[in-house]
Formats: sequence, structure tokens, C-alpha cells
Amino acid sequence: QVQLVESGGGLVQAGGSLRLSCAASAASVIIFSINAMGWYRQAPGKQRELVAVITSGGSTNYGDSVKGRFAISRDNAKTSVYLQMNSLKPEDTAVYYCKVINLGVPFWGQGTQVTVSS
Repeated sequence: QVQLVESGGGLVQAGGSLRLSCAASAASVIIFSINAMGWYRQAPGKQRELVAVITSGGSTNYGDSVKGRFAISRDNAKTSVYLQMNSLKPEDTAVYYCKVINLGVPFWGQGTQVTVSS
């Protein structure tokens, strides 16, 4: 079992920035081997969509709507993942979820609300 703690959401004006953080932990290092970490988001009435993902090898992938504005990174221990969001738009408003794949099993955070006002 992997626990995820997210932080950093909030209310910001269009054009502003926010940084999301997600810290992963497990009861035993034996069962703690993260394959990939990422962020997804879900706006009201819409399906959950990929925002950004980073693999254990460091490769990154971004959703088309955030390319050039958002940047995903992680710490050296590869147990925390961050999402730097710049030039935010009202359409970025959503609940943002951290997702971690550990030993091939996906785990989700509780979600953090990001609201961008026009």
C-alpha cells in the first residue's frame, strides 16, 4: 500500500502560477518501487485527463493543453513529484490528482482543487 499526500492547490488569477506537490510513502521499502508518477485532473462534467507524467527513467509526457506552461519534476529520492503550473487559464480549473504506479499497481491521491479566476 502506498500513501500519497498532495498539497499546493488553491485560487489564483488567470496568468498566475501554482506549484503542486505529492509525497509518496509506503509501510515497507520492500514494497516501494515506483515505476512512474504523474498528475491528472478532472473538471466538473468532464473525464479525468492526463496532465503530466514522469517515469522512473526520467522521461516526461504532457497533455496537449498544458505543454509549454506546466512542468513536472521529482525529488532525488523519486518519492515526491511536483507540478509547476504557469500562465494558468480559467480552463485549468479542476481537481488535480496525483497518481503513482508502484510495482505496476496504480495509487491515487485524494485530489487538490485548483481554481483559476478570469
